[in-house]
Amino acid sequence: MTAAVASTAQSPLPFQAPSESIIQLASKPRERHDVPTSINYYKDLGDGSLPMPIVIADNTVKNERPHTPQPVTVRDVSGEEEKYALDSHGFQFLAHQSQLSGLRAFQDDDLVKAEYYPETAQLLKNVTGASRVFIFDHKTRCGPSNWHKLGKGNRSSRGPLLRAHVDQSYAGAELVLRRWFSGEADELVKKRYQIINLWRPIKPILKDPLAVADATSISDSDLVAASIIYPADRDETWTIKPSASHRWYFKYAQRPDEVLLIKCFDSDEGVPARRAPHTAFENAEEKDGESRESIETRALVFYD
Repeated sequence: MTAAVASTAQSPLPFQAPSESIIQLASKPRERHDVPTSINYYKDLGDGSLPMPIVIADNTVKNERPHTPQPVTVRDVSGEEEKYALDSHGFQFLAHQSQLSGLRAFQDDDLVKAEYYPETAQLLKNVTGASRVFIFDHKTRCGPSNWHKLGKGNRSSRGPLLRAHVDQSYAGAELVLRRWFSGEADELVKKRYQIINLWRPIKPILKDPLAVADATSISDSDLVAASIIYPADRDETWTIKPSASHRWYFKYAQRPDEVLLIKCFDSDEGVPARRAPHTAFENAEEKDGESRESIETRALVFYD
């Protein structure tokens, strides 16, 4: 189980007053670069069966779940970043410079936990006004897009995931909470809590960029609970059925100082956006480029 870092605040910071290190990305508009592509959705067999689980063991990820590609245009948010926020759309772009840089630093798990976890927790606390932030996981990706097909040991060559998903289902979010806070969970579930994924490029992203869906364009009926099985544990995610109503966004040539916050779960049923599906996608113009390098950190975010 991955080591984690918690951050607490004596008083929550208001959402509209971020610290000086957080700048809404609207000051330097770029030419928009929308991309016609396809999104890989879950292929429902139509027989009422549950999705095939993903199995992780012996440093190997086995993912044979059927999918179906659907044509979409992913809209570039460049110059319009301020229109999108966690509670209204389920995602948010921010400017933030990390203390760490370069693939070697982000592949050093001890360094990431010692330096990147605390700065990520502080950033999330500043943005959301949360009273406590707990980083429980991270993944550094620098492998090829076909890494699932590499066989035994493929987890070490982890690359982008080209399948639409949400990291936790509603039930899966509580599994995570109870795993890390078993003694407090019965009280914590009575208050608002979230799971937020902070995604950062390690170098500017051209090949296999990350798309995120407007949460309000995704109906709960499009979400299908799906298991990830470990030797002694399990997680539950959402896989996504296709719909023409879905709206997808990304930031073209996203840089290491431009982070994307993705809301995976929100216990508050009153907000417009409780979860935002995401996926890597192929930009045909960049398919022969170098493999994408990125890091994602997942956090439990608590409110008083």
